[in-house]
Amino acid sequence: MSSRKWEAVPGFFLQDDPTLTAADIEAIPPRLGLIDDSQNRWDKFKQTIKELNEHAEEGTSYKVFVFGRHGQGIHNVAGDKYGRDLWYGHWSKLERDDELVWGPDAPLTQLGKDQAKQVRAVWEAEIPFNIFLPESHYCSPMTRALQTCLITFDSISLTKNSKPPVILEDCREAYGLYTCDKRNTRSYISSEFPQFTIADDFTEEDELWEADTRESKESVSSRATRVLDRIFEKDGNTFISITAHKAIINGFLTAINRPTYDTQTGGIIPIVIKKQKTTQ
Repeated sequence: MSSRKWEAVPGFFLQDDPTLTAADIEAIPPRLGLIDDSQNRWDKFKQTIKELNEHAEEGTSYKVFVFGRHGQGIHNVAGDKYGRDLWYGHWSKLERDDELVWGPDAPLTQLGKDQAKQVRAVWEAEIPFNIFLPESHYCSPMTRALQTCLITFDSISLTKNSKPPVILEDCREAYGLYTCDKRNTRSYISSEFPQFTIADDFTEEDELWEADTRESKESVSSRATRVLDRIFEKDGNTFISITAHKAIINGFLTAINRPTYDTQTGGIIPIVIKKQKTTQ
């Protein structure tokens, strides 16, 4: 039978270097992390990607993904307030305290919104150098990710002439146990975020979240694999943006056999991904 294999193509971005950790690299580095700082850097990059696709064997293709983690959410503030043990052991399973409300579906803080604006500023700074702009946007259904996507791209690549970003259930954070990761209803999301298209298989209620069980890393990686499968099979565009969460971003990295990355809130990690169809 035939199966698909994905792998990262390194050498373009600082984030590709396995000897560097997220702590070594800014959350939002200049040029998105592109190593080449020449005046025509993005023209050279786009030409390289074009040539990779033009000379690829049948069944092989290359796409450029920019994974963005949502900005700071209220749940992140609550976690810092109580510390790791108290947060995960007790408070994360509740919805609020006497000061903060983080569940269900925690939204961005003002700092989180500002972090998304900082990402937008990095994109805008590269437009004079002819940076690629995402041709397709995909997003988690969680409020903090939807807000981040809109703030980051509303004046750049989410214009009235572009395709709406697509909400995929499989792009959400690891689910279960913590109320901040329980999503709102389809009706709510459709009403509050009309700028997005919701995938057809998206249910009205959150049928995945359970109060007493946390999703496994294997399940998260399986979801990431489905997203990659969907995009490589059904999306003809080359430059892809996915706005999501640290756990699912690491799920994508696992799916392409790459080490996990401690993406900070508001952080970005661009990757060139090769898909090769193999026969077993």
